Amino acid sequence: MKLLLVDDHQVVRQGIASLLRSMIPAIAIVEVETGQDAVARYGELQPDVVLLDMGLPDISGLEAGRRIRQRWRGAAILFFTMHDELPMVRQALDVGGLGFVSKSCAPEELAEAVKRVAAGQPYIEHPIATRLAMNVERPVDHRLRDITQREMEVLLMYARGESIPGIAGRLCVSNKTVSNHLAVLKNKLQVSSSVELIHLAVDAGLIRYGQLGEGQRV
Repeated sequence: MKLLLVDDHQVVRQGIASLLRSMIPAIAIVEVETGQDAVARYGELQPDVVLLDMGLPDISGLEAGRRIRQRWRGAAILFFTMHDELPMVRQALDVGGLGFVSKSCAPEELAEAVKRVAAGQPYIEHPIATRLAMNVERPVDHRLRDITQREMEVLLMYARGESIPGIAGRLCVSNKTVSNHLAVLKNKLQVSSSVELIHLAVDAGLIRYGQLGEGQRV
């Protein structure tokens, strides 16, 4: 089995690669750190599965997945991310992802997901699949349709209580860029305050109340 592993954190990549090599015999893993590298290397490698982080520093994992699927319709993509909110899952599936697991999943589940997706079978981490089934009838707020992947990441981190400097550091951007993202979000979502922004995120099912940062629970 050939796997293309895409994550911008070297320690994370090496840990995942070591784990999968110990659990899946004869797996060959190629590591890249950006979405553009993933698209560039896919044609050369023709991997059986792409393990793709969604929060990449250049183009988002969603955009990388979309480009890969656009050029290679048979590409098997397993999204692997710290964000398990349902709108993110739906976006991943909409661009052609065959599987979705969170970075908090058990090692055995990650290995099983890799094997299933490599075999062309869909796989969604069990707790996430259950939540999807329970929320299938929930209407999507029309204001969320224009939110970009990066704006969604900023919104979720902000809702979890991360500061603007903290978000900027994680995304490798300036504080001003994060502030601009928040201003754009308020405009797109037609809210005038941070409190309204957080309330909308909870009401729309983007984040559960228990996941909010202490300072955001109002």
